[in-house]
Amino acid sequence: MTFETNKEPAESDELAVIDNSDFVALIARRAYKLLWIARSLSVRHPNPTLLTRPLVADLLSQSIQLEELLDAYGARKNCQWGQFRSLVATMKLFADVTYELLHIEYFLPCYRLLPIERDFAAATVQSLELTHEVLVKTANRILAQASRLNLPVPVDERRAQNYVEHLPPGRLLQDRPMRKIKSASETVTYLATAYLNLAAKSELLTIAEKVEPKDYASCFPNPISEDRLRGLKVHFHCLQSLYDTHVSETEVEYLDTDLPTLRGHISIVFHLLEIATYLVHYYERHLNVHTGDSTLRRKPIIAPKTLLSMLMDYSIAYAGLYLTYGQRLCYTMLKHYAETGRIEAPVPSYRGFHVRPTTLVARIVQHYGSDIKMELDGQIYDAGSPMDIFRANEKINAQKRRWLVSEIGRFSLPKGDQGDGQIRATVLDLVLKLAEQGKLIIYQQPLQLSAEFGGEGILLEKVTQEIAKLQATGQIDINAEALAITFIGDKRVLRDLELLAQSGYGEDHFGNNIALPKELAYLRR
Repeated sequence: MTFETNKEPAESDELAVIDNSDFVALIARRAYKLLWIARSLSVRHPNPTLLTRPLVADLLSQSIQLEELLDAYGARKNCQWGQFRSLVATMKLFADVTYELLHIEYFLPCYRLLPIERDFAAATVQSLELTHEVLVKTANRILAQASRLNLPVPVDERRAQNYVEHLPPGRLLQDRPMRKIKSASETVTYLATAYLNLAAKSELLTIAEKVEPKDYASCFPNPISEDRLRGLKVHFHCLQSLYDTHVSETEVEYLDTDLPTLRGHISIVFHLLEIATYLVHYYERHLNVHTGDSTLRRKPIIAPKTLLSMLMDYSIAYAGLYLTYGQRLCYTMLKHYAETGRIEAPVPSYRGFHVRPTTLVARIVQHYGSDIKMELDGQIYDAGSPMDIFRANEKINAQKRRWLVSEIGRFSLPKGDQGDGQIRATVLDLVLKLAEQGKLIIYQQPLQLSAEFGGEGILLEKVTQEIAKLQATGQIDINAEALAITFIGDKRVLRDLELLAQSGYGEDHFGNNIALPKELAYLRR
């Protein structure tokens, strides 16, 4: 038995032009199976249930091989063969989409997905019906092109038996021994945290809920592009592999029924992203008026509006929905496995817990969905609530003022009655000395002092009140490095809060934005 060598034309042959009759003979041999499937789809058009995985897998395989052969001979740039090549590429892409849909339909009961408010199974069937129509339409176009190019179409009906998918009920006995892992808590925490971190990168999947159908086309290339979707797909595939490596077939997976459910949510998002990537590729390559190939755009196999509807309303919408439900599941799991701890952290040096540090602290807590308490001077605050953290500034400023009074008391003040000019000079002298010692931070020069100082009260009171006014008007601030707060709760969250505190809560002493560690990159999205 001999095998035909499947190689591209040698580089030395590139300048030669192949005889058309030789090329027709070559493609006739290599397109035999694909043309048979195309005819089968055309003849059996009314019945989409004939789309079995064996048939679609063979259709995909044959399309891939034929497209590669056509590309090797430059069919894309040839007037006679360009249309045929584009149709083969279309068949390949929608065979890929159809196989993913059949996979989802078959494995849906195994995924143990959380119930949602929409009928995902029915939406999958509807998408399958649409891709069946696309495949049939493509098949008819391919058959028409085959006739024009003098490619013979096989009519052997016996081949149909090869694509019957009879699946007896039941599953194989699950009798492999379970693997043991050192720490269930550590493994589950690691996986759930990885899911939440990936979910933070996947805001793109919420776009379908925010955009009206009439505006779907405006989402390309920003925020939706093949590149972005392909990147997300790879990340979810890696997360699925992470689960299979560290959790699958372990005792913890057997004991915690939430874990297989989480695996199902990872898998369904991955497969939906795979479908979305194919559809975006087809839209950008063939249908988009700015980037599409005019070969099929003049007479499209599928209308742009129909393709965008499937992309947004099915692939992206359901991926976003299941991603959200998976996040909620992770929050529940992490609370169950959480190890509680406590850390001490400095108060933000610039104006305490104002908008930026407060927002970052709350976002870290909300990212993990854990209950974290912040303790200051005997009072407890909810670290996941920005408004609650804001309230802590009242105590922080009170502590600063008490500390300031004690620091001013360390200096020798002039004796006797002092006029406004002398009081002003004393205030400026004290502010400069405290700033030199690193106890005050000056934000404004020159300082704008009061025009008059009240006649009542001792000098210490007047000086203290004036410096407090400078602080209240934002001209200076009291260095809060000596002040500390305590965070109590999930150790994973505490680790990120500690990193945030070490990074100045995202700002320097003057309130300027500074870079956060890569571990906290999710805060900048």
